[in-house]
Amino acid sequence: MDIPAGYALLARTSPVLDLLGPLYSKGQGADLCVGLRVEAKHCNARGALHGGILATLADVALGYATAFASDPPVPLVTANLSLDFAGSAKVGDWIEATVDVQKRGSRLAFANCYIDCDGQRIVRASAVFLVTELPGAAKG
Repeated sequence: MDIPAGYALLARTSPVLDLLGPLYSKGQGADLCVGLRVEAKHCNARGALHGGILATLADVALGYATAFASDPPVPLVTANLSLDFAGSAKVGDWIEATVDVQKRGSRLAFANCYIDCDGQRIVRASAVFLVTELPGAAKG
C-alpha cells in the first residue's frame, strides 16, 4: 500500500509498536506527524478501525512529539489520556495524527492530538504526561 509523500518508517519503535505497525512519521519534535495505513489486523468485528488502535496512535504521537520538542528529549510517562471519537476508518484508509504541545513544565506536560482520515477529523485526544527526569538532573 502506498504511503503519502514525506513519510518514512517511524524511527523509534517498541515491541507493541512492532505488533501495531508499521507506523510512519514526518517532521520532528513538536511538528511530528504519525501515520498508519489501516490493515485488517487493526479492525473490529464490524470492519471498522478499533478504538484501541486510535488510542495507541494518539498516545504514541502525543508522547513522542512532546518528549522530542526539546533538546535533549525529556522522558515522559502518560498520566492521563482522553479521547473523543468523531468518526472511523476502514481497511486501506490512511490515518495521521498531528500534535499541539501546549506546555511542558518541570513536572507535567500537556498536549492535544487530532487524528484525521481522508481530510476528516475522527479523533480529538489530549494527554497529561509526568516528566520523569529533568535534563541534567543529578541522580541519587
